[in-house]
Amino acid sequence: MAGVRGVSRTACGLSLSQISRPAYPTCTRRGASSAAAAPSPALADLESDSTLGTPELSPEEKLAFRPWKRAADRRLPLPGSRYKYHPPKYARGPLHPIQSPATSDPIARDFVPGPFNLPRLRQTWQSTVSSDLMTLAYLHTPPGTEKHERADRLRTWDDSSPYHKNRPKRGPRGAPVLPLIERDITFRNIPELKEISIACYVPRATKDPDQLVVARSAIMAITGALPDITKTNKSVVQWDIVKGKKAGVKVTIYGNEAYDFLDRCIHLVFPRIKDWQGIAATTGDGSGNLSFGFTPDSVALFPEIEVNYDMYPPKMIPGCRVFVKTTATSDRQARLLLQAMGVPFFGKIRD
Repeated sequence: MAGVRGVSRTACGLSLSQISRPAYPTCTRRGASSAAAAPSPALADLESDSTLGTPELSPEEKLAFRPWKRAADRRLPLPGSRYKYHPPKYARGPLHPIQSPATSDPIARDFVPGPFNLPRLRQTWQSTVSSDLMTLAYLHTPPGTEKHERADRLRTWDDSSPYHKNRPKRGPRGAPVLPLIERDITFRNIPELKEISIACYVPRATKDPDQLVVARSAIMAITGALPDITKTNKSVVQWDIVKGKKAGVKVTIYGNEAYDFLDRCIHLVFPRIKDWQGIAATTGDGSGNLSFGFTPDSVALFPEIEVNYDMYPPKMIPGCRVFVKTTATSDRQARLLLQAMGVPFFGKIRD
């Protein structure tokens, strides 16, 4: 300790790297000199030879080097687990030593390339609509407010039988399917577009198969996906409908394709429909899914149909029904989402 105290204040103010740094003679100009050309003692352990100076193989050595021949002569294949990596099929928990790679990794089993474009409507949702929805749906709850618990909508068993034990609850009478419970919009569950399904019913296709070909071509043009052919479920004698006959097409689009389709509907098709008030505000299934329809004249307004209008017979262009599925938990939140994107609604709103 006495030796440390004896160090001057100037030396104490220096860092360890400054103290251990070797002293070099200061000079105002450094040039090519014998001192600069001399090898540094710190680089003495490095090899002076370089792989760039390796002599080229002779023709005899090139002919002798045949890896394909060595692989063909091998009687047993190399173990795949040692030279190839196969991601696990199942996720066995976060503590398992073997973990599945990220979805963005090309070797992952669920890897999907893309996205290759960013739709304008989706970019608007990310930058503007999402924050506006949180502001519009914000409900201030003062601290200390009592929370009212919701009544249980499911029926419990009366335990009159030993088979009732540990049995899940039943739904209410007369309501086999319960709608979702509306949850407050937070930064964790902002409603967004999930998928769009387009269905087209062509009953005349049972007698004229060309009707089905035109309908499938039109739906494929406006969605960019190959539709599936649907068949009738029941027979109706009055309408000459036979069960099992091909009488329609349907297709479901997801992600950016769904945003592109809705963008074309809002900015290119809806403004050109004559005497159109908007989508009925009573639409919805109670769980955040809305629907609307297009007449044959409205389908012809899509740019994909309009640019090749002569390719489709005018009287054979079908109408279609559009089902918009969102991540909202109520029809009110789904209407807020579509209204923010530019979809008009009319009529009495049903909550």
